[in-house]
Amino acid sequence: MRAQLRKLWESRAPRERIVIAILGAVIGVTLYWWLVQSGGRTYTQLRASVATLRVQAARLEQQATELERLRATPVPAASQSDLRTLVQAQAGAAGLSNALVKIDAPDANQVVVVFGAVAFADWLNWVASLQAQQVRLDTCKIEALSTPGMIGVTATLLRAK
Repeated sequence: MRAQLRKLWESRAPRERIVIAILGAVIGVTLYWWLVQSGGRTYTQLRASVATLRVQAARLEQQATELERLRATPVPAASQSDLRTLVQAQAGAAGLSNALVKIDAPDANQVVVVFGAVAFADWLNWVASLQAQQVRLDTCKIEALSTPGMIGVTATLLRAK
């Protein structure tokens, strides 16, 4: 095969060989330039990615440290008082006792509450305060009222175990 290529090359006129050699050199230089430019762009993009990944890794380390700290913190003991009393007290402390229409306690670890009209933000804050007392939201039905930001709520709360 090599002999065939050599024979083909030598069968060309000297002028054609010079033109082919020059075109080959130009194409080679162009491909080399394109490769260097492409590598430079890729290098720049990767440097930016590395910086972003380092920031994300630092944030992940902070979150891991925080998670370890939270796992090491002892869980507060659940209140052993009557759940209905606890829920009423939390509603009063949050200023929601006027909106509390009904509160039923089917058993010692479950309470069903009905709020007529309560601000959604106040409802969320109240649920968060109950979670701090080891009371979790089991089921919830929220209805939007005609007043913006106001809702009607029927919820079942359970004592966390």
